[in-house]
This record gives sequence, C-alpha cells and structure tokens, in this order.
Amino acid sequence: MKRRTFLTSAALTGTGLAMVSLSGCKNPNAGESLSEEVMNPADFELNEMTVAELKAKMESGEMTSETICKKYLDRIAMVDPLLKSVIELNPDALEIARKLDEERKSGKVRGPLHGIPVMIKDNIDSGDRMQTTAGSLALSGHVAPEDAPIVAKLREAGAVLLGKTNLSEWANFRSERSSSGWSGRGGQVRNPYMLDRSPCGSSSGTGAAVAANLCTIGIGTETNGSIVCPSGINGVVGIKPTLGLWSRRGIIPIAHSQDTAGPMCRTVSDAAILLGALAGFDDQDAETHVTRGDILNDYTSFLDANGLAGARIGIAREMLGFNPLVDKLFDQAVETLKARGAEVIDNVTFENGRKWGMPSYQVLLYEFKADLNRYLQGHATAPVKSLEDIIRFNQENEESEMPWFGQEIFEQAQSKEGLDSKEYLQALSDSKKYSQEDIDKVMDENRLDAIIAATNGPAWTIDWINGDHFSGSSSSPAAISGYPNISVPMGYVHGAPIGISFFGRAWSEPVLLRLAYAYEQATKHRKAPGFRKSIMD
Repeated sequence: MKRRTFLTSAALTGTGLAMVSLSGCKNPNAGESLSEEVMNPADFELNEMTVAELKAKMESGEMTSETICKKYLDRIAMVDPLLKSVIELNPDALEIARKLDEERKSGKVRGPLHGIPVMIKDNIDSGDRMQTTAGSLALSGHVAPEDAPIVAKLREAGAVLLGKTNLSEWANFRSERSSSGWSGRGGQVRNPYMLDRSPCGSSSGTGAAVAANLCTIGIGTETNGSIVCPSGINGVVGIKPTLGLWSRRGIIPIAHSQDTAGPMCRTVSDAAILLGALAGFDDQDAETHVTRGDILNDYTSFLDANGLAGARIGIAREMLGFNPLVDKLFDQAVETLKARGAEVIDNVTFENGRKWGMPSYQVLLYEFKADLNRYLQGHATAPVKSLEDIIRFNQENEESEMPWFGQEIFEQAQSKEGLDSKEYLQALSDSKKYSQEDIDKVMDENRLDAIIAATNGPAWTIDWINGDHFSGSSSSPAAISGYPNISVPMGYVHGAPIGISFFGRAWSEPVLLRLAYAYEQATKHRKAPGFRKSIMD
C-alpha cells in the first residue's frame, strides 16, 4: 500500500477522536472525503510555530487565538486518528480563545502564553467539563472539582487548554509487560515518525501531539523517564524539573517522592517559557525530599547561544553502549560541545548506582498505594475509591481493560503495608541518599556544570504480546534523586529520533537550559515528523 493511500485510509477509518464530544470544535470535514493535498499530514500552516511566532502574529493582527485554535482543532481531526494522542478535547476551547482575544483588543495581555494552545496529560486535574482518568475506564466520567495548581497557573497566564492527551494507562505503572502509550480509554498512541513504533511512555500522547504539531506546547508528568523518554523518542524537548519547582497537587500520582509534571515542547525556548510560567512553591504539596532552592518566574534570560563556552560537562559513559548508532550520534554531539567551547570530562561514574535502583522501585510500590488511595478519597466524583477497587474493576472488565497485559504491579503495590513500614522508610532513605550523593559528588569532584548521556535508544515496534522492549535509558539518576533533567533532539537513527539528556544538581535549571539551548542552536536537529507507516515506507 502506498504511503498516501495508507494515511488517507487510516485517517478516514481511525477512531482516535470517536469518544470525544467536540461541542462545536469539530472539523466539519472530518470523516468526509478529503483531497490528496489536505490529507498530507506533513503539511500544516502552523507547522513548527513557536510561542514567540504565534505571539507576533496575534500582536500584528494577522491571526487571533480563536483562529489559531481552530487550525489546531482541524489538524487534530485530520491527523490524530493516525496517532490517538488526544484523548479528549476541551468543548470550551474556542470560547476561551475568543475571550482572550477580547482581552488583547482591550490592551490586557497576560504574558507570552496569552492565547497559546496547550495540551495536558490526562492525569492532571482540570476543573472544567473534561474528564481526568489516567486513561483508565475505571475513572470514566470522573470530572475533577477544581484545577490542579499548575492548570490554574496556565489559565492565569492566558494559555488556552485545548484538550488532554492519551498516556500509558496509570502512567505506565500497572504491568511489567505493558505497551507504552496504550490505555483502556484512549487506545494505542503511535509515533508520528514511524506509525508502527512506540511513542514511549507514560507521557506518550503529549510527546506525539507536540511532535505532530497538534498544539503549540504540552505538559507531561514523570516518575522515572516519562517526560524525557517520550520527548527523546518523539523528537521534542522535555524538562523534568527539580521536585518542588512545579506543584504536584491535583495530579493522579505514582509516588510523591519522584513525581513531577514538566514542559514538553518543540524548542528549548518554548520549554523555558512554560517552565517559568508554572513555577512556584506550593506549601500544600507533599514532601519532595529535595532541599528548597531558588525558583524563578522567567527562565528565558538564561538562553544563550554561546552558553557552552567554558562549560564543564561530564559524560555518563556507563549509560551508553546499548546501540552503536546511538553511540555514534552521541560522539558527534560531544564533538559539537567541544567545538562550541565546552570542556568534556569523559566517563564519570556513580559509585552507588546499585544501592538506589531497587530501593527506588520499592518506594514506588509503597507510595503508589498510599498516594493513589489519598487522591481517590479526596475526589468525591471518582467512581473508584482505592487501588483495591481498581484491581477489582479491571478483573471484572478484563476484556476492555486487560486484553494485552495484566496488573501485576498493582497487585504488588496492594500487598504493601503503610508508609510507616520499616522496609519503606529504609528504601526511601537509601534511594534518596545514594542517588543525590552520587550526582553531587561527581559534580563537585569534577567541577561540572552538567552530566550528559543519550536519553533513549531508537523507538521499538509496538508489541501488544510481549510489551515494551527498551534498549537504553539515562533517566534514573535525575528521577530518583529528584534533580532536573532536560532532553533535546540529538539526531536520528534510520529516521527515528534520539535525544541527549543534560542533568545535574538540584535547582540547576538555569545552567541546564543555557547548555541545552546552546546545543540546540548549534545543531537544530529537530524536524517535523513524516508519518511514515514503518521504517520500510
């Protein structure tokens, strides 16, 4: 089957938006006969548009927020049946955009995000008419009573909440044989570069939607890799902030000692804008196990195209070697860093790596049960009230919720005791102590500004029988310690995007952004996806 024929057929028969009531936002042509020109998903008027570019168009009067949102909604109706990255659209999006246009006309502009369309992951509360389900049918119909604090900040900043993105169900913490990007409610998210390949998870929908230009910017969440992996594999920029830089309240949890939301955007500049707009301490947030540091409301001042000059960067060589083509790209990236004035210290190692990996997983099991039960019991509209209820629901609805993989992680978590357990407290102490000490010691001894490694291996083919088959990752040190991590496009392996990660000590976002931006500007690897059927297409 020829590529265009495949894409046309898939777009016309796909059901990615079938469950969504668009309430006036629907593309009137969706599902009807579409021309060859319209059906090329690689063509889009707003392709690769940045926050600054759309802001300029609204300031000049060339476009309005309503016009921009309509174009994205039409794009979603045409392209997302291929991807299933959008789980629900905001029925009030166009009305919100119109009101923001009226504010702009009256001289009120809230900031750089005024009128900018954003997508958020479907585990983040929004106090509107959209559901918050973590992709699970067990939470079908659940409408949060109020915005999560980061969503409230989004609205205050003038962003238009266009919709919610699909995800690996329950943020990929249900089964060890799961398929990243699959949820009972939303189906299987696909990679926009090669549709038969994984988008990684759990923020798979956000990664695919941002990469495919279905929105301007997006928000994902991470416990360990769930922002940086889908960012790397979908060819976008992802920031996993220091724990506590963004509020974590109002987000369906895995574990309060590692969870955080963060930006997923096509450029470092857009990610920096979003990072600052939503930054702020939340005194009601759970304990982060990271000492408080400085939080800023504008991180764009640190973006310097010459920011690599004089920097000292360590290579976490022990996290490489899983794919020779990825290693080749990484070596090229290192040469770029050197050419731009950075001093590179090779083969920095974490001496206690084995002491924080397994304890961290035990922490996640304990905290998942406690934190999820607390979230559900605090949401009166949630149809289930405990992890035990969800396990039972899945058993009773096995055909729709467990057609491909089970819930053994749920069952492991359910068997755990409370957060006063000696096993939990020891695992928590070990995972935080050794991961934080390892990063701090390596950086202090080598006087480093950042540590780098490949974010990910190439995207694997989607496999509902065997589940995911990751080839490599570097997310754990920053994730377990609670320290920041930024993934930036590093290149492509046979057309599959690969990311490079910059991570470091707590609250070092300004330094990491400076380095990541300088690398991005020196290389400009990011390119829009081609929606190939497979690597052979």
